[in-house]
Amino acid sequence: MNMWGLIIIAVISAYAAGLLYISFRTAGIGFIKKACGGRKWIAVLLCAAVYALLTAALAFIWDIFNALICMLHLYVFWLICELAAFVIYKIRKTGPARVWECAAAFVLCVAYLTYGWFAVHNVRRTEYAFTSPKVAESIRIVQFSDSHIGATFDAGGFAKHIETINSLDPDCVVITGDFVDDGTTREQMLASCDALAALKTKYGVFLVWGNHDRGYYKESRRGWSYSELRGRLVENGVTVLEDENVLIGDSYCIVGRRDRSDRSRKSAWALMQEAEKDRYVIMLDHQPNDFDPEAESGADLVLCGHTHGGQFIPILHVGEWIGENDLRYGHEKRGDTDFIVSSGISNWEFKFKTGCFSEIVVIDITPE
Repeated sequence: MNMWGLIIIAVISAYAAGLLYISFRTAGIGFIKKACGGRKWIAVLLCAAVYALLTAALAFIWDIFNALICMLHLYVFWLICELAAFVIYKIRKTGPARVWECAAAFVLCVAYLTYGWFAVHNVRRTEYAFTSPKVAESIRIVQFSDSHIGATFDAGGFAKHIETINSLDPDCVVITGDFVDDGTTREQMLASCDALAALKTKYGVFLVWGNHDRGYYKESRRGWSYSELRGRLVENGVTVLEDENVLIGDSYCIVGRRDRSDRSRKSAWALMQEAEKDRYVIMLDHQPNDFDPEAESGADLVLCGHTHGGQFIPILHVGEWIGENDLRYGHEKRGDTDFIVSSGISNWEFKFKTGCFSEIVVIDITPE
């Protein structure tokens, strides 16, 4: 069984166990016990049915994936509230009624997920500034990543982000992967590619692929092909870099890497042998997990995405702990190389993000 199969089984098992847990706890509320004539199992089954209906309602509003996410968060907050009630009881020898545990769990869960909804749907601007003796001219680079078209906004929403990017007066725009998602429809894919034609830059728009751009579904299920996506991007003025480099201005070189999921991709060292190292080299790499080789290769700046800022508190740093990512978000310097990992302007599947806000990244590079 592959990793995704195990994850699905784990999520379903956690949902079922949590449903049973909160059903038992809710069934212990005084007025519910009374309404069921003191028959515990009837109360438990009634509560389980109510929570199952709540799950179904959330799935109808969004999808089953986000419904499960909401319910799993409710379970966690219920456990936290029960632990708090236990501590209060130990200190005061009396604790809050069960109904207050229930109410507090719901309030905290709704507040947390409301914040997560706001964080993913309200895209902020994050600014960085670097200097270098290699450059004779200043440049403003605007980076966006992980738009996952259709996840939190459609092509119309994406067009509004394009307007925001134009207002930043970029010299060039770089897209660091996962422009589309596995669930992006053909209509949305085409319209979003067309929206990129409205970008106004001095040097152009450059894109590298992410793991979801090529996708995990068959073309027949997606309704469009990778070659169709690539062709539409090129038609709209986007330069797609697949282990290639391009010179811009008199001082800069952009190196675009294939995604880590592509086994044919070249090493950072091999790509840098093809680049002009006397220029300021900006390397685009969707997944932030090759930092040491990229620093050793001589790249000046590496721009990544993929992590979505860590998704949720408290699992922000899991990718780093297990060695899947070198950095979940923000800026890090290794040797002479600066690394930036963007949280992206959207999210994969999740309608919530509490690790950090969605963002557009603005990078100004000036002569030293």
